[in-house]
Amino acid sequence: MSDHTVHLHRVLRAPPARVYRAFIEPLAMARWLPPYGFCCQVHHMEPKVGGTFRMSFQHFGSGNSHSFGGEYLELVPGERLRYTDVFDDPALPGVMHVAVDLTPVICGTELRVSQSGIPASIPLEMCYLGWQESLAQLALLVEPEIPG
Repeated sequence: MSDHTVHLHRVLRAPPARVYRAFIEPLAMARWLPPYGFCCQVHHMEPKVGGTFRMSFQHFGSGNSHSFGGEYLELVPGERLRYTDVFDDPALPGVMHVAVDLTPVICGTELRVSQSGIPASIPLEMCYLGWQESLAQLALLVEPEIPG
């Protein structure tokens, strides 16, 4: 973890198409993205290149919230997503860039996430911890094989 960048890796027991959907469907994002102790409201999501999204995380205990949004830069179904994140809070300046790569493997999907441009006031360890919690919740959403 250096240069205000975190890199994460995880193997999920789910096909790449299902994992990809979890990144572009509002109800799914609200379910898995907020770290433990937070709720998420997706205000807007237009998953297409040049499309935008907007959401808020609310700390369940205190009720405090922060909002952020961004733009989709690249969308390759089942393979790759790239997008930006910008906080509304002026104390968290700059544009973060997120890249998500999905690779099919024998047991499901290899997921690699890179987030760069994290504001200096956010400890990288906390960002890394938040992503770990989010990815654990992502696994709980995409891995179950439940007949429709």
